[in-house]
Amino acid sequence: MSVTVRVPAKVNVQLGVGAARPDGFHDLANVFLAVGLYDEVTVTPADELRVTCEGPDADQVPLDRTNLAARAAIALAGRRGIEPAVHIHIAKDIPVAGGMAGGSADGAGALLACNTLWGTGASRAELLAICAELGSDVPFSLVGGAALGIGRGERLTVLETGGTFHWVFAMAGRGLSTPAVFREFDRLAEGREIPEPVARPELLEALAKGDTEALAASLTNDLQPAALSLFPELADTLRAGRGAGALATLVSGSGPTTAFLTRDAGSAEKVAGALRASGTCRTVRTAAGPVPGATVL
Repeated sequence: MSVTVRVPAKVNVQLGVGAARPDGFHDLANVFLAVGLYDEVTVTPADELRVTCEGPDADQVPLDRTNLAARAAIALAGRRGIEPAVHIHIAKDIPVAGGMAGGSADGAGALLACNTLWGTGASRAELLAICAELGSDVPFSLVGGAALGIGRGERLTVLETGGTFHWVFAMAGRGLSTPAVFREFDRLAEGREIPEPVARPELLEALAKGDTEALAASLTNDLQPAALSLFPELADTLRAGRGAGALATLVSGSGPTTAFLTRDAGSAEKVAGALRASGTCRTVRTAAGPVPGATVL
């Protein structure tokens, strides 16, 4: 018997970042939107825990116990006093190291899959608590849709959405370390007072109404200057997408993927074609959201 879970990528339509805390983390106001690029995580009983992976950039995915999917299985098994004896197979379609929570998605997917396979009966609240232990983005990968994450981003409030938003995502030619981007944020912020991050009311209203133009006007990412400082070429990709007719452009999360909000599916294809022709990025994908979170197939 095996269990397969499909789990989506995310884009941050707002990433508000506060000053560094004593524990080294930053308080966030993180508005997540799940979009239709998916990994599928399959778990099968095995003699011991092992991880395999296929798909684009699969060679960049760790296959040891540092993988978030493996850590999820270990965490759930530890709470139930059982051995995490499963083969976890990840079929990747979410870009690797792209700021779209692909690793977090795999963690949430493996957790739900193992919970189903083992019949542990863990509640939604317990699964979300394990997700929060695994990483700041993992709870949202379980929940999907749209949500506001506060604290490190792990404390979620589900948000209303009144329509579908069409996106183009451009993957960069190299990765960008999330810790390095936060360190650069701290460096750039030296000597400035950093306000406490809060969700923008106009952005939440745009999501609730399904108003694409209003959402475009209110997208923000406080990490974008730091990402551009470390990876200046991303500005060329952003300019190419804007020139092709995107309503708004931004770096997705800590990058290096860049995101382009478009009016509709046809506009998304036009922007995607222009970005492919621009020579400023490695690959380009289109996706719409919101979509559900981790789902057993």
